[in-house]
Order: sequence, then structure tokens, then C-alpha cells
Amino acid sequence: MIVVTGAAGFIGSNLIMGLNGKGATDIIAVDDLQDGTKFRNLADTQIADYLDKDEFLGLVERGELPKIEAVFHQGACSATTEWNGRFMMDVNYRYTKTLLHWCQDRRVPFFYASSASVYGMGRQGFREERACEKPLNMYAYSKFLLDQYVRRLGYDTAAAKKAGKGKAGGRVKPARPQVVGLRYFNVYGPREQHKGGMASTAFHFNNQVGQEGECRLFEGSDGYGPGEQRRDFIHVDDAVAMNLWFWEHPAKSGIFNCGTGRAQPFNDIARAVIAWHGKGKLKYVPFPENLVGRYQSYTQADQAKLRAAGYDHPFLTVEQGVKKYLDWLHQE
Repeated sequence: MIVVTGAAGFIGSNLIMGLNGKGATDIIAVDDLQDGTKFRNLADTQIADYLDKDEFLGLVERGELPKIEAVFHQGACSATTEWNGRFMMDVNYRYTKTLLHWCQDRRVPFFYASSASVYGMGRQGFREERACEKPLNMYAYSKFLLDQYVRRLGYDTAAAKKAGKGKAGGRVKPARPQVVGLRYFNVYGPREQHKGGMASTAFHFNNQVGQEGECRLFEGSDGYGPGEQRRDFIHVDDAVAMNLWFWEHPAKSGIFNCGTGRAQPFNDIARAVIAWHGKGKLKYVPFPENLVGRYQSYTQADQAKLRAAGYDHPFLTVEQGVKKYLDWLHQE
């Protein structure tokens, strides 16, 4: 059995598809389906069972789960505008700690979703180091604190390097339980439609061009020209590939950036959408006052640690990824 939490969500449902592609169907999907529209993300996947997130946590706390091969913990409150700290820490921090310790006690590999938001404005760089981490909101802080907790367990840079000395590609049982945190940068792609305002700009630009014939981007900010704010945009297929690679390399542990290593402007996303539709134009709107000082105008994953661990897969560019995504969105 493999557990995927956040299973009906964006990355979780794509991860199940990736596991299915590897022949894994004995999967327990865990989520909160209060938003029942998310069922669509699971309708074409193959799973063995579904559990509500609270029911699942109860089984974990009572030690009543069956034998589990691996846990991919993607479930979280990902709203960067949520300022209820008690709620955020309960959902993103306490829940994850409980699941982490259950996995540690039973030597079950644990893969969890961290976030590039821990880097804040990124003025110190985007390396997996404490000096670079300056979260700007409650969501980012909850992810930051969990990463700090994992480090206190010994899964820091030095520990990761030591643990990674096993043979590449071999499923050799590591000396200690595997723990991998992936700091997702700007992920976009299929199965994100339920996220509403938190969906990617590629998703919103596609809708805007289809409905209004234009892509709306922010005017200049932080020294960047209109639409030239830059992010590390990563297609969800690449994020899934990274999760599966670490699952197949059990000697590799640590906290790693999950990004392409390229920073591309929002204008590139918009132009790729316009190119796909064969119509549309760019429109720049005033930068929101409530985002001043709280907006990442630039992100770019430092890949040194990831590459040193042996991950050598290529990543889709914005142009390649957006085309692939829109092909999927508009399929018959």
C-alpha cells in the first residue's frame, strides 16, 4: 500500500497518475472532499481506497493502518492569504509531524510537500540553507517550521549527503528511514482547476484569452518592468518525476528545491498562451497595494544540492510546458 494525501488536489492527483504509470495501483487516497468538484481529479486514476483526512489521521494516531510501503504527503492548506495561524499550524505543521513520526517509527519512506515560499523575497538566494529562508506569510512559516523540524531530526544538508552515498538507482534499504521534503516553486499544469484564485497564471491567462482576448499582468514592481517579474515555473509532470525519482532512490534523504533552475517572466507565460490560441494581447494592471513587500518578484531554484544527489532529468521550459498544458486543457 502507498498513501497519497492531498490526493484529489493538484499535485497529489498527478502523483497518483504517475504512480499508476509505474504500475502502482494499491494506493490509499486521502483528502477532504468538502469541495466535491475535486472528485474529477481522481475519476481517471486507479486507487485501492479513499479516506477522509481526519479519518486517516485517527487511524495513524491509533496505529490501525495496514502495512504501508511509502507516504507521499501532499495535503496542506496552501492559501498564502490565510492568516488564521492556529488553523494553519494544525493543518500544515501538527498533522505533518504526526504522520512523519508514524513513518519514522515504522521505517516507512516519507515524502512531503514543502514550498519555495520559505525563501520570502529571496534576497539571500534560493539555496536550501537557513540563511536564505525568510517566510513572509503564515503559510510559508508553517512550511519553514516543518523543514526546521526535519532538520532537527538530522535530515539536513550534511545528513543528506551522508545518506546519499548508496548506489544510484538501487533500492538498497537505507540506514535510517527516508525523509524527503520538496520545495515546490511555481507549479502549473493539469488538474488545478479547483484552486480558484490560487491556480497558476497559465490557467488564468488561458481563461482570460478565451473570454476577453487578453492576458492581465501586473505593472512594474521591485525594479521589474510590466510583466517582467520572474518566477521559476515548473510543469507538474516534472514535479511528479522528482517525487518518483526519490522514491526509487531510498538512500537519498533531505530537503531539496523542486524547480527548473530558470527564472522566466510572467510575460513568457502570457505569450505562450497567446501563441497557443493564435490570438490575444497583453494588458497591464496596477500592482496591488496589499502585495507590496509581500510579493516574490523573483524566484529561481538553486539546483546544486539536487544535482549533487544524482537527479539529472531535464525540465520543460515555459514554452514547452504551457503548450503541453493547454493541449490537455482543450482536449476533446
